[in-house]
Amino acid sequence: MDKPIVAATKPVVMELEPGTYYWCRCGRSSDQPWCDGSHKATAFTPVETVIEERRMYALCACKHTKTEPFCDGTHKQVETE
Repeated sequence: MDKPIVAATKPVVMELEPGTYYWCRCGRSSDQPWCDGSHKATAFTPVETVIEERRMYALCACKHTKTEPFCDGTHKQVETE
């Protein structure tokens, strides 16, 4: 299986409004942390995320979290290539 590209070694912290978002799982999107379709030549698909409450969220940018799309601190152990 393909490995995701580490887009950043820190989470993307932002306030989100309620709605549906598509988190980039492959790390190739130029619109991080959101999908822009760059995964199409890979085995990756975006993660559909439904936000129900307006508040601040920490979204994973290293693409190795176990709690997609939210940061779980894994970026502290991820090596960039």
